Amino acid sequence: MARITILNNSRDAIDVPAGTVIFQQGDRAEHMYVVIEGGVDLTIGNTTIATAGPGEAFGEMALIDNVARSATAVAAVGSRVVPIDRSRFLFMVTETPNFALQLLGIMAERLRTHNDRLVS
Repeated sequence: MARITILNNSRDAIDVPAGTVIFQQGDRAEHMYVVIEGGVDLTIGNTTIATAGPGEAFGEMALIDNVARSATAVAAVGSRVVPIDRSRFLFMVTETPNFALQLLGIMAERLRTHNDRLVS
């Protein structure tokens, strides 16, 4: 499974208590996030569609395509996440190819999981 490891020792990490809404479906994207510790549930309505765990990113789609958030992100447990704004994201994608490849790997895994659910 793809993981983002470059941010494990980031000084920008923030603590998010369990139950905290990080963003809501329909919000404008200002940041994407990488989970360092804990887990973040991604929900649409009352349905949890995924849980992002350590090394996984969430919120990247709206940051990439500048469209409103497609899901709500809520800390499932006390978590530690690194927020990445658009300018930092663009810098990391262009200057750190490993970050870009790891993020693409995470997105590909999510798409495959979604496709498997549709077929099942």
